[in-house]
Amino acid sequence: MANRTASRTSGGVAETIKTLVYAVVIALFVRTFFYEPFSIPSASMVPTLLIGDYLFVSKFSYGYSRYSLPFGLPLIPGPGRVFYRPPQRGDVVVFKQPRDPTVDFIKRIVGLPGDRLQMREGVLTINDVPVKLQQGPDYYYGEIYRGDSGCRPGNYPEFLETLPGGREHPIIKNCGIPQFDNTQVFTVPPDHFFMMGDNRDDSADSRDPSSGVGYVPSENLVGRAEFIFYSTDGYAAWWEPWKWPFTVRYDRLLMAIR
Repeated sequence: MANRTASRTSGGVAETIKTLVYAVVIALFVRTFFYEPFSIPSASMVPTLLIGDYLFVSKFSYGYSRYSLPFGLPLIPGPGRVFYRPPQRGDVVVFKQPRDPTVDFIKRIVGLPGDRLQMREGVLTINDVPVKLQQGPDYYYGEIYRGDSGCRPGNYPEFLETLPGGREHPIIKNCGIPQFDNTQVFTVPPDHFFMMGDNRDDSADSRDPSSGVGYVPSENLVGRAEFIFYSTDGYAAWWEPWKWPFTVRYDRLLMAIR
């Protein structure tokens, strides 16, 4: 009797371990080839993305490179990608910082290979043509102030920016230091992309020589940001679970990223 009980117990433990291993393998497979979750730690993509947004990135949108794999394992021949499909202007993408590929960034692609870009008096110019800006009501930024951000709670000018090809997205200005309102001309090299944040005055991106971003090679693209699956305003600590339901931004759940 005791032997049968011990056998059942050991069999149950083995089945549990097997189930856990299967679950981990499936999760890694989905994360590597289909969708990977990311969180937003900074205000650089406000108003499109807020601190505390959790989103899914499609790994298959642009094919796969070594950075599609866990820990950047060099199992895919590089530099370059397999099953490559070039991104479109206006896509919001997660990519590895060229200077330090262990760091993830999320920005919007505004410049494609061969483009000439320049900021003139706060307006993005692509191939000598200023993008269309349509001003709307001010955007209220009410997030918790963090010392590493130039954005304090308040109202900021919001514009609808139209990129060549017709893609539209909102941007805000003056939520930070307008140090890149006027720049040199940037010419995007072949197989590279020019990235900018939608919060134009509080974004470390391709305009900033010290950001480590520069021109981003296609190999560094991780995937396209698709939708927000969870969002919290951060006003409840981890040890205050009774407050959690009141910190969820319910209007942002399952919101598509454009």
